Amino acid sequence: MSTDVRTPPAAPGTPAEPRRTARARRRIDWGRYYTWAVLAWLFLPILFMVAFSFNDPAGRHNITWQGFTLHWYKNAFAYPELNEAMFNSVSIALLTMLMSGVLGTLLGLALGRFSFRGKQLTNLVMFAAISAPEVVLGAALLSTFLMMGVTTGYWTTVVAHVMFCVSFVAITVRARVITLDPRLEEAAQDLGAGPWTTFRLVTLPMLFPAVMAGGLLAFALSIDDYIITTFVSGDVTTFPLWIWGTTRVGIPPQVNVMGTLLFLVGVILAVANIVMARRRR
Repeated sequence: MSTDVRTPPAAPGTPAEPRRTARARRRIDWGRYYTWAVLAWLFLPILFMVAFSFNDPAGRHNITWQGFTLHWYKNAFAYPELNEAMFNSVSIALLTMLMSGVLGTLLGLALGRFSFRGKQLTNLVMFAAISAPEVVLGAALLSTFLMMGVTTGYWTTVVAHVMFCVSFVAITVRARVITLDPRLEEAAQDLGAGPWTTFRLVTLPMLFPAVMAGGLLAFALSIDDYIITTFVSGDVTTFPLWIWGTTRVGIPPQVNVMGTLLFLVGVILAVANIVMARRRR
């Protein structure tokens, strides 16, 4: 007994497979065009910033191309007020990245690994800190500091930035914790490793890419923040506040230079994080 398996003949004049292939090709092409359009929309302002950091403006406003020059890179630190504002922003962002990284990692590990009373409430508070408008958070923090008798300034800015950046780090780390294989930690404990040794040699290396990603996100959010910083900074001026104050008289080209350098540092850190993550696989 034999089984005759035959492919049913295609209807005459109906090239179904070529039509399906052409339709799929059109969808892929549209997806590629859309992706490039989104990337252009995101990076076009950055490209303008980098380009105009080499511009030689004729007046106070650096908005029209006049000619190529390296003068502004040679005199990038000509404004003491700008240097102080940049130092404040970078130092606050670094402290925010460090503190948010530690607190957010512990919070994300607890939410992704353990069950405890109040877990749902913790999730609610964490997402509320992200979804709430910054003007509301800034006003609430300012009221809290005033009621506690705390003078606003450098450290109140750090506390405020840590408060709204912890949630971003925790969400990033929790997403990684959920995907971890608990059998790796169990195997380490079976081989005699204690809880701290297991966390240090097994869990933390697997979480490191997520911790770095969350820390870089916290750094970017902190150094870029304007609204909350306006409420809680007191007499401390950060980079965004200084730029806003100079918009009335003309933003100096050194701002584009500083922005370009910050962008390059961010790109280098992001690439380093990707390379380290690939080496750990």
